Amino acid sequence: MGVKAYYSALVAEFLTQNENDILAVLTMEHHHTLEESQREAWLRQIEILRQSLVDRHASKIYLEFFIPRMGKRVDALLLTEGIAFVIEFKVGAKTYDKYALDQAEDYALDLKNFHEGSHNVPIIPVLVATAALAAGNSEPIFSADQVACPLKVNANGLGELLEEITTKSNYTPIQIERWESTGYRPTPTIIEAARVLYQGHSVEDISRSDAGALNLQETAAGVDEIVSRARQQNFKAICFVTGVPGSGKTLAGLNIATQRSLEYHDEHAVFLSGNDPLVNVLRTALNRDKAKRKGEKNAREVEQFIQNIRHFRDEALKSQDPTSEKVVVFDESQRAWTRDQLAKFMEQKRGRANFQHSEPEFLIGVMNRHKDWCVIVCLIGGGQEINTGEAGMSEWIEALSNHFPDWQCFVSPQIALPEYGLQKTVESFLASPRTHSDRRLHLAVSMRSFRAEKLSDFVAHVLDGDLDAAKSAYQSIQTNYPIYLTRNLADARKWLKARARGTERYGIVASSGAQRLRPEGIYIKAKVDPACWFLNSSEDVRSSSHLEEVASEFDVQGLELDWAAVGWDGDFYYSNAHWNTRSFKGTKWQSVKDANRKLYLKNAYRVILTRARQGMVIFVPWGNAADDTRLPVFYDGTYQFLRACGIPDLNPDAI
Repeated sequence: MGVKAYYSALVAEFLTQNENDILAVLTMEHHHTLEESQREAWLRQIEILRQSLVDRHASKIYLEFFIPRMGKRVDALLLTEGIAFVIEFKVGAKTYDKYALDQAEDYALDLKNFHEGSHNVPIIPVLVATAALAAGNSEPIFSADQVACPLKVNANGLGELLEEITTKSNYTPIQIERWESTGYRPTPTIIEAARVLYQGHSVEDISRSDAGALNLQETAAGVDEIVSRARQQNFKAICFVTGVPGSGKTLAGLNIATQRSLEYHDEHAVFLSGNDPLVNVLRTALNRDKAKRKGEKNAREVEQFIQNIRHFRDEALKSQDPTSEKVVVFDESQRAWTRDQLAKFMEQKRGRANFQHSEPEFLIGVMNRHKDWCVIVCLIGGGQEINTGEAGMSEWIEALSNHFPDWQCFVSPQIALPEYGLQKTVESFLASPRTHSDRRLHLAVSMRSFRAEKLSDFVAHVLDGDLDAAKSAYQSIQTNYPIYLTRNLADARKWLKARARGTERYGIVASSGAQRLRPEGIYIKAKVDPACWFLNSSEDVRSSSHLEEVASEFDVQGLELDWAAVGWDGDFYYSNAHWNTRSFKGTKWQSVKDANRKLYLKNAYRVILTRARQGMVIFVPWGNAADDTRLPVFYDGTYQFLRACGIPDLNPDAI
């Protein structure tokens, strides 16, 4: 996907074109009711830009330049003298507000990270607060990636600032046609994606398009094709979409639910998840976003679009009628409950004894009430079961095999791999005429860590204790994805604050079993509010970026940070050439022998080690020889193994 803007022209043309003609182009591309305040803002921006660009005829100007990942637009983008200036106007503003500076920096970082033509171009974000006093900071300070700290200027100072910077610069001229044609390859966080999709954008607008990644659009198109066939031919179908951690499974699911609902109003597609924090965060984000756009037409209730699986189940128990939903997307289907776990929950929490269905069997049964057609889309992550009673894929296959012989099944070829939880023989199911293998239903490349697509491989090798494979994998990611070790939590906090720019999110995560990190300042038993932790600004003490509250694997699964500090405790520690699993009970550690509980502990670390999109620091404390619950032996082996994998020590003097 190349660049998009409402208006673009060489500056020579921009300077001579009638301002009303420019305004007409902007208005035509706007596709929304044009408020008078927006019209006046555009006219003022055009006026300031014309005064500031009189000597830049060969340069190119873009107005309302589209930032796909964020679903937003930069007021103006200027390519001149080998530099890209990202210019954000605040018409009438008398102060240089932090949120506006962060906004300009976010746009510049997005351009640098996700637009191929800008990878090697110096980018300078500029905030124009038109009525503010002169700021006097015209000297750009560049980071290593050639993105400068935001500059501040008023309406009268923009031309002088541009002149002062470009006079001193000696950068390679930008080949404008080539720059425009190179791909924009955004990898949004799931929160960003939900916001943009909910506004009616397509997944093509916010996802990568490079041929090297196993294409998210291809998976979305494959599922859409199956849903359309089921609708047209009146059959019931279930799709199993697999993917590595961070590959975009949830994004694919949100896209399916939004696009089907937008295109077919009678389908009432719904996105279901048993992940309370994910549902809470996405609902809060969409409701906050909707509140900012109060006048938006045809806004659907967020609560109908994103639901907790338990609430969906409770409603289905009230009546035997078919649901209004014809398409149900079940996120993290590997976490569906077994029959025993669901029966226990229904008796203890719902007062319903002798419940005889597993969660997969009950959900399929609810959708089976439809007489004509329906589709269930199961999104499945490999190696992510982290709770007692989570069934993996086995219960889904058993339910289909024993109770629903008429359903058509569409499966990813990877479905039979061990990490997808098929604990029983499924050869007969996979060989059945009603089971169709479709390679499009697997997402093989992590998009969460856009700087390191092989991060999940590295983490897997580390947790498997495979030193040679881990060292090799680390070498493939170390250039673009920084990982450091530290034994000082204060240094980890300092590193996070130094790395993050704009509104990039950072925070501290640890496993739910990391109870003896409390003396170090990580109290995992204190519950976080996921919506506040992931959405609120760093000034809020509940925010991840305030670095006080710590989130566990249960809080962060399915969600992302830009930068993370991972606290590593003695619940999963390396000694005698293998990983040891333990649980802290009362006043002492107890060995974990049960195979399932050992797997959950391992997967807890898999989750927290794959949350950061851009880099992480791993904190392994020294321990305390005077405290039997924090002996150095519980930590030194882990530190030494991670160091042997290639992860360097964090140098506090270089932060």
